[in-house]
Amino acid sequence: MIDTGREVANRMAEAALTWLDSLDDDQRPVAVGPPPGSGEGGEGERTRWFYTPTDHGGLTFHQQRPAQHRLVMRLVASGLSEAGYNTVATVLGLENVLDRVEGFSVNWGRERTRDPGMYYLRVFGEPGGSRPWGWRFGGHHVSLNYLVADGRVAATTPCFLGADPAASPLLGGATLRPLGAAEDLARELVRSLGPELAGRAVLLPRAPDDIVSGNTARIDDRVVRRSELWRPGPYTPDRAEQTATGLPDADRQALALIPSPKGVPGAELDATQREVLRALLGTYLDRVPDGVSPLPRYDEPAALDAVYLAWAGSTTAGEPHYYRLQGPRLLVEWTNVQRGGNHAHAVWRDPETDFGGDVLAAHHAAHHV
Repeated sequence: MIDTGREVANRMAEAALTWLDSLDDDQRPVAVGPPPGSGEGGEGERTRWFYTPTDHGGLTFHQQRPAQHRLVMRLVASGLSEAGYNTVATVLGLENVLDRVEGFSVNWGRERTRDPGMYYLRVFGEPGGSRPWGWRFGGHHVSLNYLVADGRVAATTPCFLGADPAASPLLGGATLRPLGAAEDLARELVRSLGPELAGRAVLLPRAPDDIVSGNTARIDDRVVRRSELWRPGPYTPDRAEQTATGLPDADRQALALIPSPKGVPGAELDATQREVLRALLGTYLDRVPDGVSPLPRYDEPAALDAVYLAWAGSTTAGEPHYYRLQGPRLLVEWTNVQRGGNHAHAVWRDPETDFGGDVLAAHHAAHHV
């Protein structure tokens, strides 16, 4: 049965209420924030998001009992497809893999640096009530943000997933690549372009160190600093005031996010390339349940026509690279640069209604005039 926005919202509300009911008096103040759009000072916090191993705001696994961990993951599952949930669960587990990669030696002044217990959940408002409500789950390489208004899922972005390492060996010669399809399909697409289209698609011969939009609440063309990727606290990353992308100004301008997308539009791709483009979109938009995924809109030729592909860096597998997909109500960014091209970041955003800002405005206009 195909999910609807209302059915998904009902599952979210039931899972959120069950978790909230399990909290004690000390846990609840950390776990709950003001209702979205309430004017109670919570919007700045609700729309402040991270994907680094910093304080994301909310209650961590460490602050909960094992039975509550299960309830957290039940809520997380309510907002994801089966494949999306499996990918998120894998990313959480990669903290243990990364710890080994770094020789169990990285020390940022806390009890454990690469820590699967440092994932945070916060609910904003009252689940299932008449007012809008939302929830956020995040930690290193995961940021899930949802808004429910008028009984329906109204926003599912920003939705960030990463993987470090992006590829790691398994027994029998297999390789664990949680985000592998998002990399391989994009490379297949850009390498299939003829010289003229490839010349327009590849904006820069080097890749940025990180996604261009960073963790901004609203997408614009401003420079994001490394320090902004971390909540202020005892740990300050090296080179904190450098740009997150690490690009000099001329290169930054070449990759700047502007309303008119750069690169090659779907309208100029052949039939086979368009199939690859839609499959690539699915690796992002299918993170969420069918009933709230915008992927079906790209069955319409005009919608796919308006999606632009842009690339930076090498098109050779294993080498640092970046790409983005941009169109109406769509921004997808991917980078795999750090750790020698074995550390992936992949974000899906809706430039018009990240965090459901326009939905909140419409709700208040209809119900609070």
